[in-house]
Amino acid sequence: MTTSADLHRSSSPTGQTAALEARDIAVTFRGRGGGGQARAVDGVDLRLGRGEIVALVGESGCGKTTLARTLLGLERPAEGTVLVNGEPLDYSSRALKAYRRRVQLVLQDPTGALNPRHTVYEAVAEGLRIHGLTDNENERVAEALSLAGLRPPERFFLRYPHELSGGQRQRVVIAGALVLKPDVIVADEPVSSLDASVRGEILALLLRLRDELGLSLLVVTHDLGLAWNIADRVAVMYLGRIVEQGPTEELLAAPKHPYTRALLSVVPEMGRVEQVVLTGEPPDPTRIPTGCRFHPRCPVVASGEAATLGILDRCNGKALPLLPATGAHSAACYIEESADSPS
Repeated sequence: MTTSADLHRSSSPTGQTAALEARDIAVTFRGRGGGGQARAVDGVDLRLGRGEIVALVGESGCGKTTLARTLLGLERPAEGTVLVNGEPLDYSSRALKAYRRRVQLVLQDPTGALNPRHTVYEAVAEGLRIHGLTDNENERVAEALSLAGLRPPERFFLRYPHELSGGQRQRVVIAGALVLKPDVIVADEPVSSLDASVRGEILALLLRLRDELGLSLLVVTHDLGLAWNIADRVAVMYLGRIVEQGPTEELLAAPKHPYTRALLSVVPEMGRVEQVVLTGEPPDPTRIPTGCRFHPRCPVVASGEAATLGILDRCNGKALPLLPATGAHSAACYIEESADSPS
């Protein structure tokens, strides 16, 4: 497995205006059966610097895809602000159309993302036509396919999705994003549907595109192993909130939050021996527990260690503050606070 030390990474300089930023974002939905409010995202700060790759990690249902859709302008937050180059996102139809040219989405399932009746050329040219960029269309499509690693591009123009491999289809989806020359790409589980042998190629492609084009990438994933391979920073999400974030190597070498340690324990390549088994029910945004949101499933609480440390009452009943969107390694956890406190 390629380690983070083998990959070139470049973080956004301190103080530079973020390419994309969430400030105190909250997104709510009506619960199933019409009962209650599901607070899918609940007070999140997240920063994506220029030329930076951030991995947003968590289980299914933690809110990471909803947060990504909000950053794309596909969901409007109930509270908080999405900032683009330091300016609040404009939700007028005209402004959103221009915004979606600059911030592109790459979906996890290339087969579902591509119309089986459209050729590769038509699939990549679709975005150009939507935005009225029809001059030099042939050259633009060829350039995007070449950047995505499909060379010579003309060889793929008249092919249909079923004539391509899974990796080639994902490259076509990436070319469809690149053809509009975006500043930011949001990739939702970009390699989860691909064979293991192809995943490394697609991750290497994303890294190359960042380095060559100066793209910023937000990679949404459940896999901390993927984050280790590609990201400059990691933000771990649980039940609508960021519970730990920091530089990738620092966070994965010494995770502070029990949830992060549990996610990391199931990644064989990370060298962890003992797997942490989470008990209890997966996160439900219509039933947010008091205190730390993770405490009903926390192995440290279940083991009695929290009681020994004298913090069980806080874990069970006192809400944790939100994590600020900084580059520092931080975690929202009373156990971590206890460890940092002087004895």
